Amino acid sequence: MGKVVFLYRSLAYRSAAADILRKARKLPHGAERSAARRYARALRDLAQTEAWLEGRVAEEARPLRRMRRAASG
Repeated sequence: MGKVVFLYRSLAYRSAAADILRKARKLPHGAERSAARRYARALRDLAQTEAWLEGRVAEEARPLRRMRRAASG
C-alpha cells in the first residue's frame, strides 16, 4: 500500500508542477511569472526529494573533482 500512496503523491506533485509551469509560460514577464516558475520548480524538487526519502531513486555517482595546488617554491 505504501508504494501506491507514494506513486500517487509523486505523480500529483509532478502534475501540479507541469500545470503551473504551463500557466506561467502564458504570463507576461515579471514578478508573477517568476514566482509561478519558482513554485513549479519547488514542487518538482519536492517530488524528487520524496522519492529519495522513500529510497526509490538511486543516487548517481558523481565524479570527484581534484583540486590543483600551486607548488610552493
